[in-house]
Amino acid sequence: MERTGTILRGREFEPVEGRVVIDDDGRIEAIEEESVESDDIILPAFVNAHTHIGDSIAKEAGSGLSLEELVAPPDGLKHRLLRDADRDELVTAMERSLRCMRDAGTAACLDFREGGVDGVRMIEDAASDLAIDALSFARGSIDAMHAGDGFGASGANDDSFDRERTATREAGKPFGIHAGEVDESDINPALDLDPDFLVHMVHPERVHLERIADSEIPIVVCPRSNLVTDVGLSPYAELHERTTLALGTDNVMLNSPSMFREMEFLAKLSALPAAEILRMATINGAEIAGLEYGLVEPGREARLLVLDGDSDNLAGARDPVRAVVRRAGVDDVREVIFGGDDEATR
Repeated sequence: MERTGTILRGREFEPVEGRVVIDDDGRIEAIEEESVESDDIILPAFVNAHTHIGDSIAKEAGSGLSLEELVAPPDGLKHRLLRDADRDELVTAMERSLRCMRDAGTAACLDFREGGVDGVRMIEDAASDLAIDALSFARGSIDAMHAGDGFGASGANDDSFDRERTATREAGKPFGIHAGEVDESDINPALDLDPDFLVHMVHPERVHLERIADSEIPIVVCPRSNLVTDVGLSPYAELHERTTLALGTDNVMLNSPSMFREMEFLAKLSALPAAEILRMATINGAEIAGLEYGLVEPGREARLLVLDGDSDNLAGARDPVRAVVRRAGVDDVREVIFGGDDEATR
């Protein structure tokens, strides 16, 4: 199997005209530079590094509510809605959100799962007929972590999470935790846990930035969500200077799970270079989760996004990386390739 066009190759997304050759095992066998007829743009499929898709039954609910009123357990709006829904309704809603992500070029999401072991089983059921990797960073119990792909802690002000952190180390699974979303009070105790990644980091102070630089713990930022919940925006440039950043769309009740929208939003409100934002949407999230894709390079698993570079939206773009980050959308998707299968051809 092969695809031709302008290939955004490696960590720098160097535009290369040629073909990507995919072997029978679904890995990139070769990248061959040559003149081709195709206007397609070939890049890594996205990795959405922070989602809550369990809330897919409650899209655009709770207008005007504070973040605590929306999501705080046990009586935030989303928790009441989740309790009132039956299992089939929840699974079907999650499946539709996963399909939306897949068709828009997302190969994996790192989902902070409520509901214990059954919550893990629900997202497994939702993803069972799709090619997307829906990874469960389970919450609620150590048993749920063992059933899933890691542990996703709500925040260090909610609990100590020492047992859960020890358990993830023993299991060899990643531990992530929300920190600095509403204020700075939970940042130091979150850092004390030595997590594998942090989520949000809207309110770091100088001492926290120094600790982040020393530890180099990756941070997943979710700019659209932070704007909607009115908690502020992360200091993206300062965080980028100190550690690796990844990009997530956060709660489905607040925002569509579109990495195109997230990249464009971040590009237009920050000074981060387009190539860095594309890394945040691909390889950086993949490395947090230990995935073998996120780059277009020989030997990598072929999780690829093919865009129509001659679409009305993209035709005439002089800088393909900048065009992907700032203007591309789902209407430009020609196909999404998952390890050799054209799962989402448009």
